[in-house]
Amino acid sequence: MAVAKPADQSLASPAAESGKSRWRSGLPVPSGFVGLIVPIGLVILWQWLVNREVYTRSQLPAPKDVWLAAQQLWDADVLVEHITISTQRVAEGFGWGAGIAIVVGLAVGLSSIIDRLLSPTIQAFRAIPSLAWVPLLILWMGIGDQPKITLVAIGVFFPVFTALVGGIQQIDRKLIEVGQAYGLRGPSLAWSILLPAATPSLITGLRIGLAQGWLFLVAAELIGASKGLGFLLIDGQNTARADIVVLSIVLLALLGKGTDLLLSLVEKRALRWSDSWQG
Repeated sequence: MAVAKPADQSLASPAAESGKSRWRSGLPVPSGFVGLIVPIGLVILWQWLVNREVYTRSQLPAPKDVWLAAQQLWDADVLVEHITISTQRVAEGFGWGAGIAIVVGLAVGLSSIIDRLLSPTIQAFRAIPSLAWVPLLILWMGIGDQPKITLVAIGVFFPVFTALVGGIQQIDRKLIEVGQAYGLRGPSLAWSILLPAATPSLITGLRIGLAQGWLFLVAAELIGASKGLGFLLIDGQNTARADIVVLSIVLLALLGKGTDLLLSLVEKRALRWSDSWQG
């Protein structure tokens, strides 16, 4: 009686399987390079639009024209000054806005009475456009740096406050009860339980608030400014210098991205315990 032979089974070696896996997944690409693909593509599209004369040079200058404008301002020793002053205004406004938002957000998270008292008014103020604050701040504070920093602080406050309060409201009630069982009340409860537990939401709010601060900066530097990137932007518009306008926009984008990168490094360090999905 013939015995049937078992069907042939090809057993691939681990090295072969590993090679196939690498082939399917592709070679690893540095994340920094991936992030440059879209900006490089936008610059290529920009140059293509200039070469095709879709817009005139007075409407859309070439990348080289923008670079030459930057060199011109650098040689005149004003470019670094504009960048430094704008960065200082955003840094001060961010510090004040984020600090006040954290204090108020913790108070709202601790007390339902304070929540019902403050939240409706804060949410109403959040709907006010940035430019609507400008005339009032000029009347109150004049045209110095104080109204500019205040306007940036206003822009930072609302995202940080909203994110922190939302994070506190998502904290497990049992965690708060454990803290109360150990005698934590008021500020000690907020510092030891609420703030650490809401840190992921808070950092998200800080990053959004920082971006909002750069957005409010341009409106802030409409208040009688003679220096800063917002002033440079408006001055380029008034003198029909499209190259300076585009340069100001590019610098605002680079500074916004650079400061957000710093916050993302803080986020990684503060949340190094987190085992969240990275995609």
